[in-house]
Amino acid sequence: MAASLSHATYSATFATSASKTPVSPSPLSPLSIKVPTFFPLSVKPLSSTCTPLASRAFTLTAHASSTPSSIPSDTSTTTFHGLCYVVRDNIDTDQIIPAEYLTLVPSNPADYEKLGSYALVGLPSSYTTRFIEPNETKTKYSIVIGGANFGCGSSREHAPVALGAAGAKAVVAESYARILFRNSVATGEVYPLELEVRICEECRTGDVLTVELGENRLINHTTGKEYKLKPIGDAGPVIEAGGIFAYARKTGMIPSQSK
Repeated sequence: MAASLSHATYSATFATSASKTPVSPSPLSPLSIKVPTFFPLSVKPLSSTCTPLASRAFTLTAHASSTPSSIPSDTSTTTFHGLCYVVRDNIDTDQIIPAEYLTLVPSNPADYEKLGSYALVGLPSSYTTRFIEPNETKTKYSIVIGGANFGCGSSREHAPVALGAAGAKAVVAESYARILFRNSVATGEVYPLELEVRICEECRTGDVLTVELGENRLINHTTGKEYKLKPIGDAGPVIEAGGIFAYARKTGMIPSQSK
């Protein structure tokens, strides 16, 4: 009975509310909407004193010593003569100078000498004749003969520096790892020379050789044979100058160091 009364009361209340006229919102008047006003941007004309970029004059002055005539064009007078030390294929930079000696600083004269004393110390024991004799800091072999891919491995510039510090003047190999070739040129320590003959099988450690860069020729006086070297090209003058920075100073590309 109570539920019926409650339901009747709810229905009556709902009917009464529904019968009332709903109040509809008044429409917005166009005048009641505020629209922001935009004013045209005024642009002032450029001053007559402003010079257009295209009409400005620029003066470029070339360095006097950077002309081609001031750059050495050949190394025809460069010749090396001495004993050779022969290694085989894939001599990596860790064999040329082990990583434990990379703390030595080449610009320090004492460290430079130490680097030379460790050159090629990483070669396996199968090399019974050592590049540096015990208790010595210099080598008696001024020319290193290599096989294919000489100087592979890490890109440590200490490798050509160690060879140069030991007294080597040139490496003659069938081919090089590119990074060692570039480091040899950049440091100016040794000439990385190439030839197509498998020279490591043509020479023996202790043979007497002559390298003539001007003639691109290698002479083995022990065997009496001669070989045609690949031209060193533009890298020759860089190495002859003592490396890339010395060459740049010599040719005026960068200022010379103050004395």
